[in-house]
Amino acid sequence: MERIKSVELKSSLEEFFALTTMTLATVGSDGEPHAAAVYFAVDEALHLYYFSETGSQHAQDTAHDPRAAVAIHADVANWQEIHGLQIRGLVRAVSSRPEWQAAWQLYREKFPFVVDLEEVITANQMYAFSPTWIRLVDNRQGFGNKREWEVGTTESGSDSPQMWRISRKDDD
Repeated sequence: MERIKSVELKSSLEEFFALTTMTLATVGSDGEPHAAAVYFAVDEALHLYYFSETGSQHAQDTAHDPRAAVAIHADVANWQEIHGLQIRGLVRAVSSRPEWQAAWQLYREKFPFVVDLEEVITANQMYAFSPTWIRLVDNRQGFGNKREWEVGTTESGSDSPQMWRISRKDDD
């Protein structure tokens, strides 16, 4: 099975990670779905960082159940141009100061205007969405063309967020 490092996968999907907004989908404790658009920044390990109020619906949902899904795509005019990412993973609040600082730096580089809003933004909680499965849909390559990756396992059998295995390739 083909494997790829997170940094290589990030590089191959950079056109999507350069976009500003992702749609975060969660499920509440009552079973009701919820979706929210949030700005995000991504690191080399493919953690997608975003800010949110701890009282928001999606923050409450992920506090109850950290599983979530994300969609990232550009706006296009017709179905032949549809291309984007569908991602499953886990959400956690960022509590480590070094991780928070590194993610904040990425966020400021991607969104320079936040420097003027730092007090407002940093009053909210930073979250990290850690992907476990990614699907690229690219109709530019043919209707429904897909490529999928899952978090890979190491030689010891444990999951490694630094390695991904290709689980589907339609474009060969």
